[in-house]
Amino acid sequence: MIRYIRWCGYFCAALTVALLCNVARVQIWESAAYGANPANKRPAIARYAEPRGDVLVDGRPVTGSRDSGQLLRHERTYANGPLYAPVTGFSSQTYGTSFVERAEDALLSGTDPGLSAFPLWYDLARGRPAGGNVATTIRAALQSAAYTGLAGKRGAVAALEPATGRILALVSSPSYDPAVLSGTGARVKAAWERLNADPAKPMLNRALRETYPPGSTFKIVTAAAALEAGVVTDVDAPTETPDPYPLPGTSTLLPNAGTGCVDASMAEAVQWSCNTVMAKIGVRVGLEGMVRAAQRLGFNDDTLRVPSWVSRSNFDTDMSPDQLALSSIGQFNTKATPLQMAMVAAAVANGGELKSPHLVDRTTQDDGDLVRRADQHTLGRAMSPGTALRMQELMVKVVRDGTGRNAAIPGATVGGKTGTAQHGVGNAGTPYAWFISWAKADDAPFPAVAVAVVVEDAAANRRDISGNSAAAPIARAVMEAALRKP
Repeated sequence: MIRYIRWCGYFCAALTVALLCNVARVQIWESAAYGANPANKRPAIARYAEPRGDVLVDGRPVTGSRDSGQLLRHERTYANGPLYAPVTGFSSQTYGTSFVERAEDALLSGTDPGLSAFPLWYDLARGRPAGGNVATTIRAALQSAAYTGLAGKRGAVAALEPATGRILALVSSPSYDPAVLSGTGARVKAAWERLNADPAKPMLNRALRETYPPGSTFKIVTAAAALEAGVVTDVDAPTETPDPYPLPGTSTLLPNAGTGCVDASMAEAVQWSCNTVMAKIGVRVGLEGMVRAAQRLGFNDDTLRVPSWVSRSNFDTDMSPDQLALSSIGQFNTKATPLQMAMVAAAVANGGELKSPHLVDRTTQDDGDLVRRADQHTLGRAMSPGTALRMQELMVKVVRDGTGRNAAIPGATVGGKTGTAQHGVGNAGTPYAWFISWAKADDAPFPAVAVAVVVEDAAANRRDISGNSAAAPIARAVMEAALRKP
């Protein structure tokens, strides 16, 4: 009898061990799979059980949370949603997250280990600390100036602090209100379908994700490449360039939009935006030299994060001489984001050193204690200090006496470059208006801001599309806001 009791005890012990092993299997080895199962609603319920942390601009929240009273309790809210949508992105219970809301999701939702000194305790207790806050580098005055300047036209503005890479403004137009996507249900689904079907593409972040032919603004890259390569040693020397200029190896003639470009110097070519001169200079620099110059300024880099990913700006690495000539004036296959062209202006303004652009200054716990501060670093030296100084002088002439006079600001030194980029089949599309610039207060030691503006509004009168008339006034408003003392 005792033997049977003993065997029964062994059997019960074996069942207990098997049960514990199964519990360990479910709780440890397969917990991730169960958690990711679409049928499991617990992660979603837990995610929205508490308010989400906030995104801050100038120390003030531009996001919030409201108790919906539903199963997924807290929905995201936005203050001035369309103004800050290119920065915040959306946080939707139906469609997930985008931009800063996605890049900093772990911190905002309270799952970042840095939010607690004892993260293991929260894992064991199946809880989480309160969501942290993300302080951006955006300055409200610059953001508002850029948004107001675009006035609903299709286009974008990117503004940087040259010495640090801080993104001071990031605007895409037309925009949308992320709040319409926050919750669940038929209304959110209808808003999503409407926004995605809109031909104006309001959800497209044109400042970071759209690439355009940069047109004549790219001549700054070509001019810097010529100085770095020693192809041009005297910017005021005649270049012996005819008007029109025969593209190498072809019978195609490249014209200028204006007059006075015959045998113009490189300084005059930048000042008056002579296609012929800059195309010839690009060919003289050569493919290898032009590629090196473009890549030092950030072209062909598909790893840039701000922290959201940025579309790759392109400068072809395999071209014939005629294609190189067109690429050197920002046409052919050359494409750039507005952020990329702001980086070009910032490198010139910062003495040739290109700082990595970034949108997040620091992250904190909900009580303000620091979690992480942004790591400011350089992307490298885009050009020598001497070349940068010479390029600053050329860009100042554009604003003082050339094609960019609408960007002039009393009491400040402003450098700029206009651009009118052709596109479409046979260049039949309405040209894009570009302006890149930087500004330094006369009593300041360093430039305060570098700006890139592109306007692509198809409703505009074609003859009015130019960098000076359409884009330079917007850049001027952003620069004035940057120079204005708080």
